[in-house]
Amino acid sequence: MSSLNSGAGGSARTLFPKGPSFTLENFSNKDFIVRDFIEDLSESAVPANRRSGPAQQAFDPKPLIRTFENALSQLGSLSEELGEKETDLLTSVRRAEIQHDQTLDTLGRKLDETIDSFQDLDLQINQPNGANGSDRHGRPDAGGLVAVQIGERLEELDKQRRRAQDANFLIQCWSEVSEAGELTSLEEMIRRQGSGDNKVRCAIIARQLMKMSQRLDPNSWAQANGLKKTNGLKKTNGVTNGVIGYRGHNTRELIEKFSETLEKDLLKQFDESYRRQNFDDMLECAKVLHDFNGGSSVVALFVNQHQFFIDRNQLITEEVTTDNETWERLADPDSDPPGVEPSLQSLVDEIRVVMQDESFIIRRAFPYYELVLIKFIQRIFQQSIQQRLELVLEKADTISSLAFLRSMHAARSYINNLVEDLKAHGLTEHPEACSAQTALSLDQQLDELFVPYLVGNAYIERERKSLEELYSSLLFKFTIYHSRRKKVPTGFMASLTQQGTQLLSSAKDAYINRLDSSELTPTQKAMMLRVAGLRDQDDNAKNEIEVTDEDGILSIPNAKRMLKWLAEGVRRALELGSGSDTPKDVSALLNLLLTSMGQVYVETALDAAADLALSQETIKTEPNLQYLPSLQPAITITNIMSRFINTVLIKLAESNTTVRRNMESQTKSGVQRIEAKTNDIIRSTITVIVNWVTKLLATQKKVDFRPKDSDLLDGSYLESMQTTTCLTICTFLNKTAGLAAQAIDGQNLETFSGELSFRIRDLLFEHFKKFQVNATGGLMVTKDLSKYVSTLKDWPLTKEAEASVEVLGEIGNLFIIGPEALRERSRNFQPGGAGKKLQKSDFRAFVVKRDDASSVGIQSVLAGL
Repeated sequence: MSSLNSGAGGSARTLFPKGPSFTLENFSNKDFIVRDFIEDLSESAVPANRRSGPAQQAFDPKPLIRTFENALSQLGSLSEELGEKETDLLTSVRRAEIQHDQTLDTLGRKLDETIDSFQDLDLQINQPNGANGSDRHGRPDAGGLVAVQIGERLEELDKQRRRAQDANFLIQCWSEVSEAGELTSLEEMIRRQGSGDNKVRCAIIARQLMKMSQRLDPNSWAQANGLKKTNGLKKTNGVTNGVIGYRGHNTRELIEKFSETLEKDLLKQFDESYRRQNFDDMLECAKVLHDFNGGSSVVALFVNQHQFFIDRNQLITEEVTTDNETWERLADPDSDPPGVEPSLQSLVDEIRVVMQDESFIIRRAFPYYELVLIKFIQRIFQQSIQQRLELVLEKADTISSLAFLRSMHAARSYINNLVEDLKAHGLTEHPEACSAQTALSLDQQLDELFVPYLVGNAYIERERKSLEELYSSLLFKFTIYHSRRKKVPTGFMASLTQQGTQLLSSAKDAYINRLDSSELTPTQKAMMLRVAGLRDQDDNAKNEIEVTDEDGILSIPNAKRMLKWLAEGVRRALELGSGSDTPKDVSALLNLLLTSMGQVYVETALDAAADLALSQETIKTEPNLQYLPSLQPAITITNIMSRFINTVLIKLAESNTTVRRNMESQTKSGVQRIEAKTNDIIRSTITVIVNWVTKLLATQKKVDFRPKDSDLLDGSYLESMQTTTCLTICTFLNKTAGLAAQAIDGQNLETFSGELSFRIRDLLFEHFKKFQVNATGGLMVTKDLSKYVSTLKDWPLTKEAEASVEVLGEIGNLFIIGPEALRERSRNFQPGGAGKKLQKSDFRAFVVKRDDASSVGIQSVLAGL
């Protein structure tokens, strides 16, 4: 081993490499890891040629042992060095702790001495007379008031000192302006200290100087008032400015000039601060200007020079460029309104954003922010919105009355949504709701926008006029048809239809005059012609318009259109008008509805049906009852109209008892008039039917119920076993029943059928008392009566009417049964059965018409009655 060491030393190389060296810094590193440290030692102990040899060599622990021994030796040395440093540090810590304790003791003693001194001083102040903790009355804390009184006195003296300084400075400034004609001290104050407090002080002094000028230099104010007098003062130093002032200087003009300069500087500073979004500086300038002149100038600067108004000023007067399709939809009463005009909508949407953004700035930039916000709101509504609204409504008015009303309603609704959104946002009170004063201002501005269009009766008259034009257009062909219809020249119905004739004539003339009016726009004229189903015709052709029978009948869809148009108008009236005007407005619309739909439309159709019914009461041919189906739409339209009036119009007028009662009376009168005309038509129809059945019964031949034996040989005669008269009457009654079912239904149809069945039953009772009947004829009577009964029972009859009709079936049996059966029947008569059961008089009248009435059996029956 020694030889190896010596050989290695001679060649400057050792057989085992020397282990690595390290210091305390290697172990103080935060990245130190013991495992990595051991691996580095192991790697350094193995020679490179052994680590990379191709063949596996035997493990030699000696390099590792020597490396670790060397490392342990160094670690031991480092441990001793670390121990010495730790001992030094512990000694220093103990020394510092002792020093800290001594310092705390010293500070504690000083604090106690200070507290004692303060308490002694407090006792001396509170007990100046040497009282032992109480005043001369024995109250322990009364002496503390002395300190408060001393403080208040010092504060008062400080205020007096400031007032004295301000008075001295004010006198100095007045001397400058009156003697030298300048305000050097104030100008130097602004240049030297341009803070907000000094500007406020300068503004206050300038205002005080103005008051001094009014009292001490009245001549300088004489010129401002248009006076030229010197009040006896002589010119001084030969200086004059047109008015002799104090020392020849016009103090008013000098002070005003300085005030104007100060105000302009403050306004310029405010504007620059606004552009830099320096809200604190804006608030400071606003406060100064508010103290200086009430803040009107800075408010005007903020509002009038706002970028929104500058950007919008060029756009606000642009023409309304909405496409023609939208305007046509506005003018079309059958299409839904397209909404607010796009340019107005864009403006309102932008205002919503601007108001919310600027309210944040106003709150931070003005001490009296609510006043500024109200001014800003007024400018927004009175300039931007109002100008654009006027342009939109002027354009809409050139389209049609309906387009104007729809545009105004849409604009009011959209602007009202803006107001409600701003209230909910809160503006300067965000996120809380806006103040009551701001909300009141918003509502007031909204109302003032539409005052020119809603004042007095202007709105409801425009609404009524628009509906009247639509109604007259829709009913034009109807009125033309009925105005050309031939009226019944005489009769009791003539006086009832006179008023309807006048209404027809006035409605037709109003429509034609409106078409000829120069005020009518091309779009509105085209709309009226379209609603009326006409082409644009010249004046000479207006009275030659071709109409068909279909134009003269009632149309439920047309009635629904009229109610839809009215409902739209009512909605506008509710949202545009005030609550107090609503009863009056809906009353005006009710009058229009009762006149147009009730009288011109429904009553005219009923008058036509009544004329037809009346004209056929004495007709010699089979009556034409085709007018009956026209009653059904009349009844339906009346029901719809009545329900709309009661559920909508009258409900809206409940706040005004007088108007509501008047509306109820008008409605009741109108409906009763229609019902009366309908009842007249039904009664006249019953008369027409009964008259015609009477005429048909009169055609019954005397021999129809006494056929000869030769007639019995005819097979067809035996098969029918019914007379021609019966078949004709039943056919007519079946046709009548079908038409009546198309006209009325329910209880009305039952009443009509019952009344008609009673009348026909009575006719048949009397009819069969007139004819002699043989044995074969009795079968024919039975067949005829059975046919009559089945025909009448096909109608919707009440039980009473049905029982009355069934009596007819018993009549036929009286002509075919034998004497014994007749005697049995004669025993079943009941008193009080008129109209339902056969009476003895009827029984006798029918039986005596039998050919075998003179036989012993029949005579015995008659004798037993």
